[in-house]
Amino acid sequence: MSASFPIPQAPTSTQTELELDVGTPEPARRRGPGAEELLEGLNEPQRAAVVHAGAPLLVVAGAGSGKTRVLTRRIAWLISERKAHPGSILAITFTNKAAAEMRERVEDLVGRRARIMWVSTFHSACVRILRKEIERFGYKSSFSIYDAADSKRLMTIVCKELDLDPKRYPPRAVLNWISNQKNELVDHEDAARGAQNNLEETYASAYSLYQQRLRAANALDFDDLIMTTVHLFQAFPEVREVYRRRFRHVLVDEYQDTNHAQYSLVRELCAHEGVLRVVGVLVLVDEHRP
Repeated sequence: MSASFPIPQAPTSTQTELELDVGTPEPARRRGPGAEELLEGLNEPQRAAVVHAGAPLLVVAGAGSGKTRVLTRRIAWLISERKAHPGSILAITFTNKAAAEMRERVEDLVGRRARIMWVSTFHSACVRILRKEIERFGYKSSFSIYDAADSKRLMTIVCKELDLDPKRYPPRAVLNWISNQKNELVDHEDAARGAQNNLEETYASAYSLYQQRLRAANALDFDDLIMTTVHLFQAFPEVREVYRRRFRHVLVDEYQDTNHAQYSLVRELCAHEGVLRVVGVLVLVDEHRP
């Protein structure tokens, strides 16, 4: 069920201390579960994934085989047995419902201190980061987030301003092209430079004006959230380093479903010179899916 791949040794205790938010005291601790309780009901491969230490771990398992259980027990093990600070744990899932369920399960095991850890979707994690850091890009921290309806409404306006025939250039089709660019971390300037034909040049023009209108409204669309966070980390290495030092344990569920932008975000958080290097990386994939 599990296999590991090597990375350089994790930072020692003499290296930079983990940076955590200060000012809010950690919730009162309760006596945590014992090791046997955390491993109860798990088979041998599942136990191995829960207690694994050292190199990043890739867990491949079929649907219904207990991936979520492994993930929640792993988090509880880190807190109870490895004495990891809950604030040093980042767990990524693909839906808000799954994130809420995972947070509740861990809290049932280790108590209210689990509330300090970050359990969220990729987009929710990026919103938290951007609310604190986006002013470096000239946005206000109170930026709005456009949903699909908002984005379509704005693109309809953009297409009218560019005098584009809505039958030839449906706003939804233009938005889909822009979304694909953002998921590949291609901003509007690079999209314009990389346009290969008249259609792509037109799409790139719409992309540029669309981003101008978003910025004027102090807004991001859904796809901007991850792309902007990755670009923030790349533009400001000192900001990236703060989050690298904070999140010493990164867990990603359904890893096979990540696109390029999502993969790049994990890499920015976990990599040093292109090599995964945090103390604990656990990624889970479904063996029956590409």
